Amino acid sequence: MLDLDDYLPYLLNRAGSRIARAFTRELRAQGITLPIWRVLAALQHRDRQTVSQLAESTAIDISTLSRILDLMEDRGLAVRARGVAGDARSIELRLTPAGRALARRITPVALDYERTALAGLSPAEERQLKRLLGRVHANMAGLTRRRERTALDV
Repeated sequence: MLDLDDYLPYLLNRAGSRIARAFTRELRAQGITLPIWRVLAALQHRDRQTVSQLAESTAIDISTLSRILDLMEDRGLAVRARGVAGDARSIELRLTPAGRALARRITPVALDYERTALAGLSPAEERQLKRLLGRVHANMAGLTRRRERTALDV
């Protein structure tokens, strides 16, 4: 029998949903959504990313990401540029000054949510939790690749 209180996917979703709901209220006051924040944060961390790189780092599928980028361009938060790294087909995204300013304004709020979520954990426990979650993510990426290969073999 499955015990939800001891089932990792449930526990991760439950914690993530609670953080996302509360943080979304903060973002709404800034006039943006959680997916827009994820793109802002990803580009603030490393500007000039391709759509594929952004999709991977934000966990947003490419078709949804494309609509988000359209909205961000319309709002003057990001711009797309063609022909990066000598490839005319490649599209690179970067933040505008307005996008950078908005990301800087929201970052302290995001960090406060992280501090709240990690309250009571020692610095070593925080590092271990983040490292372990990174490993869980990598494990799932490996499972996805194996399942995709198996589906192709059928």
